[in-house]
Amino acid sequence: MKIAVIGTGYVGLVTATCFAESGNDVIGIDKDERKIAILHDNRLPIYEPGLLELVTRNRREGRLTFTTDFATGVRAAQFIFIAVGTPQDADGDADLSSIWAVTASLASVLKDVPAGPPGSKIVVMKSTVPVGTNRGITDRLAAAGCGHIDVASNPEFLKEGAALDDFMKPDRVVVGVRKPEVTEALRELYGPFLRTEHPFLSMTPESAEMTKYAANAMLATKISFINETANLCDRLGADINDVRRGIGHDARIGFQFLFPGPGYGGSCFPKDIRAIIGMGRKNGLKLNLVESVDAVNEAQKQVLFQKIQKHYGNLAGKTLAIWGLAFKPRTDDIRDAPALALIDALLAKGAILRVHDPEAMANVREIYKDRLIYCDRPYGAVESADGLVIVTEWQEFRHPDFEVIRRLLKEPVIFDGRNIYEPKTMESSGFTYYGIGRGQRS
Repeated sequence: MKIAVIGTGYVGLVTATCFAESGNDVIGIDKDERKIAILHDNRLPIYEPGLLELVTRNRREGRLTFTTDFATGVRAAQFIFIAVGTPQDADGDADLSSIWAVTASLASVLKDVPAGPPGSKIVVMKSTVPVGTNRGITDRLAAAGCGHIDVASNPEFLKEGAALDDFMKPDRVVVGVRKPEVTEALRELYGPFLRTEHPFLSMTPESAEMTKYAANAMLATKISFINETANLCDRLGADINDVRRGIGHDARIGFQFLFPGPGYGGSCFPKDIRAIIGMGRKNGLKLNLVESVDAVNEAQKQVLFQKIQKHYGNLAGKTLAIWGLAFKPRTDDIRDAPALALIDALLAKGAILRVHDPEAMANVREIYKDRLIYCDRPYGAVESADGLVIVTEWQEFRHPDFEVIRRLLKEPVIFDGRNIYEPKTMESSGFTYYGIGRGQRS
């Protein structure tokens, strides 16, 4: 099948590459000439484990190409996936300006394409968009003389750091369609990824759009719930790790996303939570639970800072090592990362920060320039620091040499924002240890 993917960010690049890996002829389109040049040079504009190898192989075998030529890219394709950004605007709503710009460009190219049978040319919305966007695209295309073009919704459920597995071995595939022929075309396209009997769910476009927001809202709710419970554990002397195990074994609850920390971040949860709040506001409905999820998360981003400030009192001139800058492991994405909120708060109090992250250093440097000390190695960040702060739970941080850390630090204190160490082990090794919700009354 011939596929065009508009946008070569996280979603677009993974989508294009995985479809090429299953034998399709795929072209990735982006107006950013720098991104396309990087891809032509067999490099990636993002970090995602395993993706570079797949991109390189499929380019070499001729199934995957990249271009800035919009018209050439979409004209021959049966499936045209839209995977451009929908960041939040000043009001917290989803900014759809890129979606409408792509729609206008599609209209100018596709109006001269002869009409075929239903399902012969399908525009597929992959970006996360408010309910009603599919209808808006359909109406705009029809008004421009492209009423013969089908428009479907196909929300993504990819986790950064595990996106390839999520695409190739999906829990489910959700499509929003208006014609059975479009359903069958998409079912055939996704067939290679659904051989283990995971469901292909067909529904209206509005339901598909809502499914994406509802899924993210539920996951974000679990994170905010466990974080708020962790804060209560600190006040009451309970250990959130024990509590988490106690409730996680309830099959109705489960363990996924029940890990306390400094708050969620990234490209999805923050903006999608605020977008769903905005959809409610525009329709006269106050979403109390979802608004609380957002408020709890914003407050949680200050918990580590509060622990640090309480320990030291005056932070002016204190040097702190920070391990982990990306919003989660196995990505270089720092959008809405809890580490940035912590950095801002510490810098405002006059602290000196030595930072390390396996992948996100360049992105952080673009924001903070020379206001931070960037260290290529974890132990280099710790050297001569007054304390160590863990913000992102990269695998290589889980089993360091604590004797080396204790020797390098001016004061043996660790603020563990991800609870990757055990309090008793740390204390027996001579550290003052602060976790999240470990009953330390900090």
